[in-house]
Amino acid sequence: MNPMTTIAARAARDAGKLLLNYFNHMDKVKVQEKQANDFVTEVDRASEQIIINAIKKAYPDHAILAEESGSHAGNDYLWIIDPLDGTTNYLHGFPQFSISIALQYRGELEAAVVYDPLRDETFSAHKGGGAYLNKHRIRVTPQKDLHGALLGTGIPYRDQRHVDAYFGMMKALIKDAAGVRRPGSAALDFAWLAAGRIDGFWELGLAQWDFAAGTLLVREAGGVVTDLRGGDRHFETGNMVAGNVKIHQEMLKTIKPFLSEDLPA
Repeated sequence: MNPMTTIAARAARDAGKLLLNYFNHMDKVKVQEKQANDFVTEVDRASEQIIINAIKKAYPDHAILAEESGSHAGNDYLWIIDPLDGTTNYLHGFPQFSISIALQYRGELEAAVVYDPLRDETFSAHKGGGAYLNKHRIRVTPQKDLHGALLGTGIPYRDQRHVDAYFGMMKALIKDAAGVRRPGSAALDFAWLAAGRIDGFWELGLAQWDFAAGTLLVREAGGVVTDLRGGDRHFETGNMVAGNVKIHQEMLKTIKPFLSEDLPA
């Protein structure tokens, strides 16, 4: 790991200890609904503060964009933080959640960490340096087409405007695929794609903190991440498709009939 990735990994592990401490005592955790089906807990906020404190101690001049506390002004370096990706899973005791930390410099992704506290798995990457699971190099799968592929996704739950188009995509993709999985933490979906545990991924309406770290992980593992039309608007729209080069192209072709002018790329 480079120094910035190391700082992020340490911060994520410290925050992960907090998440685990509360995980079996959710009856004592205060919960608020930010908007329909979108929850925040005191654990999210405490985890975020641990991460911010660690980053500010190491890099006091850096800017921060965090899910719960928003923007913190700084220089051209921007840390993008999701302190608990998969909050609904966490609240229900469903064992699939993570911490996601990414670093951008002038809009370019430079470093990424996704940490799974339950499995003690640290997925990390830095620009030009490859992607790793703990200390082992990881790569996307060599799957050549959708036949037999295992895909990951996230079902729209906040914004229902494009749910019919989404399910049309799923119906088309699942015809040839071995299956579709919806575990509930987009950051881990990207990390698992980078590690070869799934072959492809698509989702609508994600926030930057859901996918910033995962995007770099997939790219450094040899994969591709784009918007729904194969362009680079996914940071703007939150709509994306990811996989190795061949799977990515197959997925784009398959979902194309379900795109429309009112569905942002």
